[in-house]
Amino acid sequence: MTRQYEGVKALIFDAFGTTVDWRGSMIRHTARFGLPEETADLWREQYQPQLETVRSGRRPWVNLDVLHRIGLDIVLDELGNDLPERYRRTLVKAWHRLDPWPDVVEGLTQLKETHIIAPCSNGHIAQSVNLAKYAGLPWDAILGAELARAYKPDPLVYRASADALGLDYDEVCMVAAHNDDLHAARAAGLRTAFVPRPTEDTEPTSDWDIVAPTFKELAR
Repeated sequence: MTRQYEGVKALIFDAFGTTVDWRGSMIRHTARFGLPEETADLWREQYQPQLETVRSGRRPWVNLDVLHRIGLDIVLDELGNDLPERYRRTLVKAWHRLDPWPDVVEGLTQLKETHIIAPCSNGHIAQSVNLAKYAGLPWDAILGAELARAYKPDPLVYRASADALGLDYDEVCMVAAHNDDLHAARAAGLRTAFVPRPTEDTEPTSDWDIVAPTFKELAR
């Protein structure tokens, strides 16, 4: 065990991009309705701006399904597509059915033997539970945004996750493929682990406590 890893009792994980391949999954889901491949990327570009409406206080707390629907409507309007209402609802729920990266289930299963594991995602509880069922993610708990009623990188999200587990902040390690996520987690007092993904950050930009190429290597 490395010095940086001593005392860690729980690992909490970013979901979109780190644990599941949102882009490949959403390209597949949107293609079912005849939408171009760019739809997935345009929709994802709406993600942070819609989160910011809540973070800034311009919009009261709403869950990610609501924000995803707002973003989808904007994108479809930009594309000049009048997709029927029932299909829009189906596409929003597609964010509950995203494929895990190939190393994830095995890596999480190994980590679960010795540590508490849970998502610390901007997804709400229903979305995270459905995603876990679909992708076979063996979480011990569901943590993150809805618990804190805030969105990352608000420090409340990371600290509420540690508090819910009854752990000190430095007993919890945030795992992400996003350097900005880890910067926020470190500022909140958590340990940090970087795992690169081809659609997210591919290189660490700081001296994170752990850098591992896959979840399986993280478990080792």
